[in-house]
Amino acid sequence: MKRFAWLLAALLAYVGLAFGGVNINSATQEQLESLNGVGPVKAKAIIEYRQKNGRFKTLEEIKNVNGIGDATFEKIKGDIMLTGTTVVPKSDKPMEKAEKKVDAAKEKVVEKKAATQEKATDTKEKAKEKMADTKEKVKEKAADTKAAVKEKAADTKAAVKETAADAKGAVKQKTADTPKEKADAKKEAEKSKADAKKEAEKSKADARKQAEATKADAKKVAAKEKADAKKEAAKEKADEKKEAAAKKKKEDDEKKK
Repeated sequence: MKRFAWLLAALLAYVGLAFGGVNINSATQEQLESLNGVGPVKAKAIIEYRQKNGRFKTLEEIKNVNGIGDATFEKIKGDIMLTGTTVVPKSDKPMEKAEKKVDAAKEKVVEKKAATQEKATDTKEKAKEKMADTKEKVKEKAADTKAAVKEKAADTKAAVKETAADAKGAVKQKTADTPKEKADAKKEAEKSKADAKKEAEKSKADARKQAEATKADAKKVAAKEKADAKKEAAKEKADEKKEAAAKKKKEDDEKKK
């Protein structure tokens, strides 16, 4: 009886080795990748799901793993189990190996595309943030220039007022003088007033000119930063395209071998 039980156990072990099976609760990533339609990304997802949620209770639960739907489950349900030792039979089917390689390549492409999109979004956000900072700096500089112009205009106005007051005082002081001296004093006061007005207009024009130059410089800086950001984004995109082309060439060369 014992001998029969031993023979039965040996027979079952042999059958398990012959057909093979992957224990989805203990299989390594490499063992999971041996399943039809499961590449590196899906194998990693199975392990991560297992670590987070514990052992699989049913075979159908594997469909909760990201990337494994009904189609993949139909391919692997005959090769997976919940208990026992994982046994991966050596495949003599070249087509099956080729299919696995294609699936793995597809998964890599999808993963790379997601990473590229994420990187492009980050670059766009950085450019947008930089533009906002530049705009704020331009606004701040314009406000400072405006305040300086206003202050200078106020000083000039005060100086004109003071000059006019001095001239008026001089005229008033000379009222007792001769008509000629009175006329000269009036003429001198008018001249001082005209000079002060002229100086005020010149100061105002200089301040306006300075404000326009500052605004133009700020606009130029903003345009340069925008162009640099655009150039940087284009360079990153070109580098990614170049890298993808080199990787594809390498894969094509390996397939030819």
